Formats: sequence, C-alpha cells, structure tokens
Amino acid sequence: MVARILRISLKAGLVFVLVTVAWVGLYRFVPPPFTWTMMGDVIAERGVTKDWMPLSQMDPDMPRAAIAGEDARFCTHNGFDFRAMAGAAARNAKGGRIRGGSTISQQTAKNAFLFQGGGYLRKAFEAYFTVLIEALWGKRRIMEVYLNIAETGIGTYGANAGALRYFHHDASKLSPTEAGRIAAVLPLPKKRAAIDPRGFVRRHGNTLSRRVGTVRNDGLDACLKG
Repeated sequence: MVARILRISLKAGLVFVLVTVAWVGLYRFVPPPFTWTMMGDVIAERGVTKDWMPLSQMDPDMPRAAIAGEDARFCTHNGFDFRAMAGAAARNAKGGRIRGGSTISQQTAKNAFLFQGGGYLRKAFEAYFTVLIEALWGKRRIMEVYLNIAETGIGTYGANAGALRYFHHDASKLSPTEAGRIAAVLPLPKKRAAIDPRGFVRRHGNTLSRRVGTVRNDGLDACLKG
C-alpha cells in the first residue's frame, strides 16, 4: 500500500514537473494570453484591457523605472533578493505599512502562473516558478512579461495599456515622469492612478522619475540590452 502510494506520488510529481516546464517554456515565446488576476476582474465584471508591446518597442525608461521602484538588483540576483527580504522583514517587525521583498522575477512568476494571496503554499509555488523562469527565460524576457501582464490600474494590464489609459499614447515614447508614475502604481494598482496622482503616488512617481537616470548611468539595466 505504501509502495503504491509512493509510485503514484512520484508519477504525479513527474507529470507536474513536465507540464510546468512545458508551460513555462511555451511562455518563453508566446505572450501569456490570460492570468488568474485577469480572471478576477472578469468575474467582478470590471473587464480587462491589455495591449502587449515587445520590450524592444517599449521606451527603455519604463523598465528602468520598474527596476528603480521594484527591484534595484534585478540584473544581478538569481530571482531572489535575500537582502531585500531581510530588510522588509525587519521593517515589518517594527509595525506600520507592510512591505514585501519580492523581486520582479517573483512577481512575474506569481502574475503569470498563480493567483493573488494563498499564503505559504502559494509562495512555495511562486519560488518554484521563479526558478523556472530564471532558467528558461532569462532577464530580458522576464521583464518583458512583467511589463505586459502586471496590473497598472483597475482592469488595466501592462505598461502599454497603462500609458494609453493615463497619457493617451503608447509606451514606445514615455517621459521619465510618465514611466515613474506608471511604476509607482504597480504595488497597489487597484488603489492608485498614474494620471493626476496625489499624495504617495505623486511623491513616489517623481522619485522614480529621478532614479531612472541613476539606473541608466549605473548600468542597473544592463541585462536588458539586446
């Protein structure tokens, strides 16, 4: 009985690995058509607006703003920034607004393959998919997928759709201010807007727009250059 359960578990595990590797491999070349987060907007009858734009066509200040705001060591870590995690844990232990230490790679894995919430089990799967996309996609593709499926507003997905919504032009030509404001929305897209931003979004967006030059000059986006 135990041996039979073991065999079934091993077969199930093998099938899981094969299916997920194939799934991740497919998204290396094909844009993710839909995500669980998008499904939530459909169920809530909010609708979904998305407009895929290859990274090669997107203004380079957009990924620079994302790096400045979300993951300064994106080009140098292997998918996990343990320094950022430790820093976030220390800040959270002091109370106040909870902050995460997730990298862009981890956020991309969650957005592309998983759902929001879910606790430690979801985080475990997130770590698994993060390892896969780092191995099979590489940094440039990770950033490309991230900037096309991350929420940039209620029912709005991707930097290009966000640019069209907020600034009435696509993401091929963004000012540092526009890129910074879109990046400022990313952590809480359902509660923030990049157009006529106020309070934190305005301050943070302006800060990110200034950091865009630092990312460029310090080569923090070097892994994105094709």
